[in-house]
Amino acid sequence: MIGFDGKKGLVLGVANQRSIALAVARQLDALGAELCLTYGPDPKGRFEAHVRGFADQMNVTQIHPLDVREDGDVVRLFANLEQAWGGLDFLVHSVAFADRDELTRPFSQTSREGWNLALDVSAYSLLPIVREGSRLMRANGGGSIAVMSFIGSVLAVPNYHVMGPAKAALESAIRYLARELGPDNIRINAVSAGAIRTLSSSGVKQFGDMLKVAGEHSALQRNVTVEEIAQTTAFLLSSGASAITGQSIYVDCGYNIMAN
Repeated sequence: MIGFDGKKGLVLGVANQRSIALAVARQLDALGAELCLTYGPDPKGRFEAHVRGFADQMNVTQIHPLDVREDGDVVRLFANLEQAWGGLDFLVHSVAFADRDELTRPFSQTSREGWNLALDVSAYSLLPIVREGSRLMRANGGGSIAVMSFIGSVLAVPNYHVMGPAKAALESAIRYLARELGPDNIRINAVSAGAIRTLSSSGVKQFGDMLKVAGEHSALQRNVTVEEIAQTTAFLLSSGASAITGQSIYVDCGYNIMAN
């Protein structure tokens, strides 16, 4: 049931070796998928270089630039995929960003600009991507979508600040999208990953302490690995999860169930 032979999909959010999106792409590649990767804006070109280097190791046939804040970029991306593939089977949204200053000052001091940026990149960006991507999925008779979240969506995590409301908005959005897309046989779910070192988490003050607490207080008494997150994501995208939609699935070694 968990196989992707003949399936084509888009993975957003590969930035460097630590990206959850990279682990997901590698897992999907190992299961037989054909992939499209994107790279975000970077004046030094590092993201593009990283993505192209990773793509050489996988069955990646499409690589495109994408700034999720620009609707024109989103439209162009899916127009290119429609021309190349005709349809789309799955989509992974693993994109989040907040200005580092917003994660160091008290939450009540979040600036309007910082709030708008975090919500735009981390939550709103899902909507135009799904709007365009679902059109290609309908051409294939349906599809599946996975997004990446964190327990800061429902708990007040130290120093997570504006990213908490951003992830809360993201998780709320998948429920509304699940209801809208369900009649077209398109599913969408969130993977609420446990604390793990990524480019995004490096901006969270005292993240090392968060990682230590997560490992010590989870039910399994350890931290989740990026491979475990990728495996669950692949399952949710596969036909094995054909009756699961609109859910936020915790992949955190049981941290979320513990009364700490």
